[in-house]
Amino acid sequence: MKKVLAVILLLALTFVAFAHVKNVIYFIGDGMGFNHLYLASLLEGKTLNMMKTPYTGIVKTFSANTWVTDSAAAGTALATGFKTNNGMIGMLPNQESVPTIIEIAKAYGMRTGIVVTCRITHATPASFYGHVPDRDMENELAEQLITNATVDIIMGGGYRNFLPMSVKGSSRKDEKDLIALAKEKGYAYVTKKSELANIDSDKVLALFSSSHMAAASDRSGEQPMLYEMVEKALELLSKDGEPFFLMVEGSQIDWEAHGNDPYGVWKEVAEFDKAVGVALQFVKTNPDTLIVITADHETGGLSTSTGTYMLEVETLKKFKMNTDTFLAKFNIEEKEKFISAVKEIYSVDMTEAEYEWLLNIKKTAKSSYDLPNNFGKYISSKALVGWTTFDHTGNPVPIFAFGPGAEYFTGWFDNTDIPRLIARLMGCPLTYPIYKEPVITGPVLY
Repeated sequence: MKKVLAVILLLALTFVAFAHVKNVIYFIGDGMGFNHLYLASLLEGKTLNMMKTPYTGIVKTFSANTWVTDSAAAGTALATGFKTNNGMIGMLPNQESVPTIIEIAKAYGMRTGIVVTCRITHATPASFYGHVPDRDMENELAEQLITNATVDIIMGGGYRNFLPMSVKGSSRKDEKDLIALAKEKGYAYVTKKSELANIDSDKVLALFSSSHMAAASDRSGEQPMLYEMVEKALELLSKDGEPFFLMVEGSQIDWEAHGNDPYGVWKEVAEFDKAVGVALQFVKTNPDTLIVITADHETGGLSTSTGTYMLEVETLKKFKMNTDTFLAKFNIEEKEKFISAVKEIYSVDMTEAEYEWLLNIKKTAKSSYDLPNNFGKYISSKALVGWTTFDHTGNPVPIFAFGPGAEYFTGWFDNTDIPRLIARLMGCPLTYPIYKEPVITGPVLY
């Protein structure tokens, strides 16, 4: 009996210790590894906001069927606490759906939000509300998002997946008008930054582009920056004093790293960190808010050296444009203009041999990514930045935390540990009784 009482007391004390977390802001830097952060910090000339916490951990990212995860499996792990195969969202390898932390939070009466710069139906955001066996089922994910209405504040890109097939620019294969359905369910629908500023609704569907939003270094006009969306989302979610859960993704760090583009990585990480700064300001007046910052995986195998005991930080600081934008603006087949532009934008003196090498890549390309990827790697080499791949790696990623409960986010984690710990801190564990606990029957590597 004494042992039973001791266990009950321990559980009670644990609940009391965890009961002070009211709100959660969950940041995910897609593809963001340790070196992406460090490089951005060097180029910004300061310690990034997310690097200022004393509570830092390390996260393993492998999926159920491979040591190198994709964003769907990693997003599912970060949203549900379960491993799945690459390409699957919100379900186990046997296609059994598992509840997401946003669905759990909603079931407990919390307000919910998702803010991203990619399509809202892309792998990471979809992992927080969707359940499909294939991440490419974005039309189905759009329908699940609106039909289930578990997310109150939705901001990002991708309205093409919500428009009926007969509307120009739609990617749907049917006449379902999910924008109209969203309005019927009480969502205010906006497509411009100027419209967002005047919104004071409990439910918002804000889609600022047909597909993904512009890169951070290119975004302007009526497409808001990530920090601006986070500011508005926090305003709307907190206005009535109810507890909330907000997921924010720095979606395009990954894409710039896929292209081995150090300038693009720098600007995407800086934008992401500015959004973290907004959340830290919110915590100052809302101290019962927990901020957790991590990544779904590392992309590119970024190295701050190419083996010469040097890194040309000052050269990198002179870069003025991401490589995708550069190649869209300057035609490689216009030799003199191209070489001159490389000098102007990157302070790099391109040799005749280097130009011919890149031109040959363009002429023999088997993929539209061949030239941009190799141009990114070429520009990186001039600043002595190294990359091992144009794809994801199995490298561990960082995790940082601020606010109540932050002290629990130190040491080594599996990515499935993170949503379970967050849910426990919120007082709504992922074993919420309206759901059965799934049994993983497929192979797990670790």
